[in-house]
Amino acid sequence: QVQLAESGGGLVQAGGSLRLSCVVRGSGFSINGMKWFRQAPGKQRGLVASITSSGSSNYADSVKGRFTISRDNAKNTVYLQMNSLKPEDTAVYYCNAAVRRVVNVEGAFIDREYWGQGTQVTVSS
Repeated sequence: QVQLAESGGGLVQAGGSLRLSCVVRGSGFSINGMKWFRQAPGKQRGLVASITSSGSSNYADSVKGRFTISRDNAKNTVYLQMNSLKPEDTAVYYCNAAVRRVVNVEGAFIDREYWGQGTQVTVSS
């Protein structure tokens, strides 16, 4: 069983900062890529940032220069540092992890993406 838990969301004024965290919990797994998505009211979920197991990152154009994704592989945790927040950043932010789970002693495995429950970020004008 693998579970993702986000934290760090909240209410902040425009220009402020927040740091989101997402920890992957469970056993018998390894993590490849990790991503942050967000979904604003009335909008579809979209990719915010991604990071590979080696630390290579990519960002949506709307957050480049303001957000930074990072990870701590020893802690199975990914972070999203959000600076210079704007009202248009208001959304529920979801963590996503590409996970490989070994399911038996023969070494059989299952690859799939897991999602957290989301954490609300609200940026006021």
